[in-house]
Amino acid sequence: MYHRLLKLLYAGLFTIVFAASAHAAPYAAMVIDARTGEVIHSRNADSRLHPASLTKMMTLYVTFEAIRMGEISLDKKIKISRKAAAEPPSKLGLKAGQRITLRYLIRAAAVKSANDAATALGEAISGSEAAFARRMNRTAKALGMTRTTFKNAHGLTESGHLSTARDMTVLGRHLLYDYPQYYNLFSRTSTDAGVRQVSNTNRRLLANYRGADGIKTGYTRAAGFNLVASAERGRERIIATVFGGRSTATRNARVAELLDMGFKKAPSRVALRKPNLPAYTGNGTPKEKAKTIKVADMTIVRKSPRPLQRPGPTPETDDILMAIVKEAETNVAQAREAVTEPAVSETEIAEAETPKEPEIEVASALALKNPILMPTPRPARPAEPVTETAALTPAPETPRPVKSRVITRASTSGGRHWGITLGKYTTRDRAERILLKTALQEIETLDEALRKVVNRPQGWEANFVGLTEATAQLACARLVARNVQCETRGPAS
Repeated sequence: MYHRLLKLLYAGLFTIVFAASAHAAPYAAMVIDARTGEVIHSRNADSRLHPASLTKMMTLYVTFEAIRMGEISLDKKIKISRKAAAEPPSKLGLKAGQRITLRYLIRAAAVKSANDAATALGEAISGSEAAFARRMNRTAKALGMTRTTFKNAHGLTESGHLSTARDMTVLGRHLLYDYPQYYNLFSRTSTDAGVRQVSNTNRRLLANYRGADGIKTGYTRAAGFNLVASAERGRERIIATVFGGRSTATRNARVAELLDMGFKKAPSRVALRKPNLPAYTGNGTPKEKAKTIKVADMTIVRKSPRPLQRPGPTPETDDILMAIVKEAETNVAQAREAVTEPAVSETEIAEAETPKEPEIEVASALALKNPILMPTPRPARPAEPVTETAALTPAPETPRPVKSRVITRASTSGGRHWGITLGKYTTRDRAERILLKTALQEIETLDEALRKVVNRPQGWEANFVGLTEATAQLACARLVARNVQCETRGPAS
């Protein structure tokens, strides 16, 4: 009886182990040197697997991009839809019709991995989760994530919603370097999400691995336990990705091993090569763009025409110069003919010395005293009619055609002749305070601008000057998205 029970027990354990292994998610991993993007280790890195909540890394990346491009503000109140409120856990517990600030939705998605917050972010930016998923895919393609397809904003299992360890590692590196101002979100062990305080799903690795500061966990039954982790020690930074962990503990242990491998193999000193920002894709189709501020076109100089050539000499100039030359030659020829006459009286010599026609008459008088000084006379050329003004103008020795000069100037398109104004205020101090506060809030576009306060009849006007047209329009778009009064001013304003 005892042996029979023991046999049944072994059979049951075998069945459980076999079932668990049959449903275990495939394993994949990758380790890179974050500073250069060099791959240190990979295993099944290009296998298309379920990413689970690693998806929210892209949801947040697109959200940060929308904020940067002035499409939406961190302080914008978002109305929660029924669809967002109905998302299954993990969730923040938002109610349909509730309004919550965008910054709290970002915190909930990054720290708590809240599915309702992720859906609300997608709907706020693109109007619907389906449109947002299309934007996620366009952005993934621009980032070089070649084997990723997104179907939703949260990462819950859906047919065709797949990614790879390599693609998610690439995305993690872009989050780190493209939006460092938001990266600290991923290292918070807890945060205020507006409606309540939430804890980080990655808090165990953050607490137990030295230098760990992010990035994102994910779990579904189909995906297993996933994690993209980043850690920094001294000058070195490593990113490790695991798909298909069997539990939180085993996943974290494996990630720690991979990070250790990275720190061991990565060089201590290497030149930092940050990834390039992807091309801005916006909300895609014209219908989707209707709810978006079009700032993509502002950043591209499509045409820089060369200034028109300044007016040159009139066509008559060459004719006048030639007429002057011919007239001068005629006068000289006539003077030479005059000195060949045989008899000249002293009265005529005296008249010749009188300054009537200086150049011609003086030459004739000298010829009478010493005819050798004059060259042999030549036959006169037929005279052509010229204006009186032309006849009085001294002629050059040798006629040369006059070439028109081409005047060129550097194109001024894109010059820093634009500015923005934030309105008028009752005191100079108030205007200066507004400028300083705005400069700190919008440092990305106004970092190189000059602050200028002008005393107008209606009050003290607060201005930023020294901007290009594209930068001025982008800065205004971002400020208006924050409900800040702003108006662009061109060179002629």
